[in-house]
Amino acid sequence: NSSTVLQAQEEVIEMKDVFSVKLKRRRFAGQKKGGTLLGITIFKCLNKEENKLTDCAIHLNNLSEDHCQSWFRHLKEILNGFQNRPKSLKVFVNPCSHKREAAHVYYEQVAPLFKLADIKTDVTVTEYEGHALSVLKECELQAFDGVVCVGGDGSVSEVAHGLLLRAQRDAGKDTAYVSNPVRARIPLGVIPAGTTNVLAHTLYGIKHVVTATLHIVMGHIQAVDVCTFSTPSKLLRFGFSAMFGFGARTLALAEKHRWMPSSQRKDFAFVKTLADLKPEECELSFLPLQIPQEDAHESDRKKKEKIKKKGSEAQWQKIQGHFLNVSIMAIPCLCSMAPRGLAPNTRLNNGSMALIVVQNTSRTEFIKHLKRYTSIKNQFNFPFVETYTVQEVKVQPRLESGLDTKENMYPAEGNYPWNIDGDLMKEASEVHVRVHPQLIDLYGVNTDDLESSQATCNCI
Repeated sequence: NSSTVLQAQEEVIEMKDVFSVKLKRRRFAGQKKGGTLLGITIFKCLNKEENKLTDCAIHLNNLSEDHCQSWFRHLKEILNGFQNRPKSLKVFVNPCSHKREAAHVYYEQVAPLFKLADIKTDVTVTEYEGHALSVLKECELQAFDGVVCVGGDGSVSEVAHGLLLRAQRDAGKDTAYVSNPVRARIPLGVIPAGTTNVLAHTLYGIKHVVTATLHIVMGHIQAVDVCTFSTPSKLLRFGFSAMFGFGARTLALAEKHRWMPSSQRKDFAFVKTLADLKPEECELSFLPLQIPQEDAHESDRKKKEKIKKKGSEAQWQKIQGHFLNVSIMAIPCLCSMAPRGLAPNTRLNNGSMALIVVQNTSRTEFIKHLKRYTSIKNQFNFPFVETYTVQEVKVQPRLESGLDTKENMYPAEGNYPWNIDGDLMKEASEVHVRVHPQLIDLYGVNTDDLESSQATCNCI
């Protein structure tokens, strides 16, 4: 007689990968409580390919009520011991983002995972621009472990700005002009539901709602640099990146055609601004960041100390001329259209900004430069493109007499458009941009270096 031997397969589950444990019961239709105990179910976070995270369930069968309750209590204790995992979140949902799908994304994909992880949520569906900002001014922030924004880059930027303004106010600082800001007190989570989703791509490597949600659930926290955008007299905004010139004028034109579907108006604005391509006359002053080569292997903390000391020694530099576009970015700004990032030479938290200046050139050459962003080639390898690593930048526009005021040019009063994290701002005077190292914590991992991000994801 042949006999079949079944070998039990052993699987090791690390508790750092587990985000929820539930008692498993068989219930009849309509039955909400009780039911026959079958065992416990463990929910864990898995890394699929590249940066994608997903959840999976492992069922452990045991009909003993005592055994199951004992295991359940013990596992819950371990899960409660993980420091950064949120238990209560304030959630903002922008129902107007992209194809108006943010509410659907939240309630269908995000909320069930939060519920599974026993995270309490307080949800505000925003009704107008600035709604999240006004809620953040008044709400009991100490009741939450983090804030989550479901929307596009503009929505996320508004929430980050609100969190940082609130931190200044709670610290008793003046919010009209902020020279030395304090850190945000709680982390910010980004659920991508916009068109470009630069922040989500930069944090997670991909636009994937479940991945973003699991980073929040697992409490993966990444310190990120933030910029202040100010006039000589007042703070305009906290933000991560900005464009002046082509990138801002494209956004200004798109905003005037809000009646169009999102992707259609952006394509229209891009083509129209390219057709009417004109340089801005302005003066750029900047304070370069210089870290000697021998410091390359020092710890981040020591580097930041040296950066602070060197700030006073570094000399301001000035360039004046006609520029097609000026980008100032404290983060790499990855997106599907720029897989290496709009500013691939900067990092999420190294205390510096990338200043990218595109001098006046022909439309053909400018298009070649823009096309390079979509490939892995160096988009800055053109004689008319200059890049600098800086701590501060001042942009002083020069209003030319007899300026053409077509619909995509400036308004008659001479307010210049700025694209700050996908939000349009108009300012007539000089704008001073300063980077502040690690001013806010965002849920996510550091995808600056794909190899290190891969290693991080593999050990999740």
